[in-house]
Amino acid sequence: MIKEILTTLLFCLSISMQAQNTYEGRYTRPVSDVAKDIQQRFGIKLRFDMDTTGLQLPYADYRIRPWSLEQTLTNVCKYFDWNWWPRNNRLYRISRYEYYRRHDDEGQAMLQYLSTLYDKKDSWEQRRSQLVKEVRQRLAIDRFLDSCIQHPRVVIGKIRKHDGYTTQNISMELIEVSEKKQHIFGTIYAPTKDSFSQRSKKGAFSPLIICPDGHWPSRYRDDEQLRLGCLARMGAVCVDFDLYGYGQSAAEVGEHAVVRAHVFQAACGLRLLEWMLKNRSDIDTTRIGICGGSGGGTHTVLLSLLAETFGMPRIAAIAPVVHVASHFDGGCPCESGMPVQLSCGGTCEAELAATFAPRPLLLVSDGGDWTHTTPQLEFPFIQRIYGFYDASTKVENVHLPAERHDFGPNKREAVYDFFSRVFSLDRSRADESKITIQPEENLKTIMQ
Repeated sequence: MIKEILTTLLFCLSISMQAQNTYEGRYTRPVSDVAKDIQQRFGIKLRFDMDTTGLQLPYADYRIRPWSLEQTLTNVCKYFDWNWWPRNNRLYRISRYEYYRRHDDEGQAMLQYLSTLYDKKDSWEQRRSQLVKEVRQRLAIDRFLDSCIQHPRVVIGKIRKHDGYTTQNISMELIEVSEKKQHIFGTIYAPTKDSFSQRSKKGAFSPLIICPDGHWPSRYRDDEQLRLGCLARMGAVCVDFDLYGYGQSAAEVGEHAVVRAHVFQAACGLRLLEWMLKNRSDIDTTRIGICGGSGGGTHTVLLSLLAETFGMPRIAAIAPVVHVASHFDGGCPCESGMPVQLSCGGTCEAELAATFAPRPLLLVSDGGDWTHTTPQLEFPFIQRIYGFYDASTKVENVHLPAERHDFGPNKREAVYDFFSRVFSLDRSRADESKITIQPEENLKTIMQ
């Protein structure tokens, strides 16, 4: 008897709920219920980055597309200005709208659109000229540099000698804010003088490689020391610098994820490049390179684009690692806080990297981050532009499908291979076992 009563009550409740789910009620259902239905229908799991308690979705069931999970998720998310992202075959992340991140097919559509704007060298160079000009304007780098200290004080640390290379810390005044100086903090890695004869076919002059840092813990980490140390052993002078609000910079500027970081970091790269060229007599100005990973890859492309507009020697080769994508602009204000990707009606990192044509360009990508599309999308797009110069072999892609977002050993090996070829360095001296991993304090400038 009790079982029959409960069954009747549940049936009545069901009928009542269906009656409420009508045109007058906008067919509204709780988001949590809709999510359960989607998970059961498609055999997946949804992970929300926000609290959905109490949220109601109007016209809920009409948003379901039984033939397409992706279209269903899009229909649900667009009401709240959310987006969905696959994490694996069964898990999907639901997040708030991110202006810098798009789906792979949107990246493909962007590249297809951009490709209609130029079909030969002349039309590309017109587009390139406008891109470079507008990126510089949107970044507001001129205004920032005008406010910088024009004759900065530079502090150089003692030289530490290692196996085949040296390290020397540098700090340089950049700008004064509220009567307090804010600095560039970095470390110079250079070949030892007794290795000159082994270093390079170019003699005693070394290529210079500027190394903007990425968002890994800090520039003091092992993989950065290994990379710059090996490149120095091979014959290059390298210099890295703190991200805005990382390392020694943290005490001066505070939080990293602010718009100012975008232009500040670009200025750091330009000012360091300028100082190195003026104050070191061992630099071959025909062999200047840039290499960085992740956010450092963003600034590798940006610095290569800006440098020549400021009358500096032409950058000869660049290697942006785990960065270049058509559907991702960089997830931090230091990469896209100033709207440079809106230049010329809309661009993307792949097109900005292509402005480097026809000089040697290495793209290192992997299967575990946004660069998983590089072999199919971004590399062919950039290669087509290099083809305008009969230089399609000057752009290379080393893709590591089983790897994730880092600057690991295989990615470093790709960088060693690339710079050894384009700068005539001694590849045999890239021996990471010879690199001394120094404690963080050794790589900080002692302010005098």
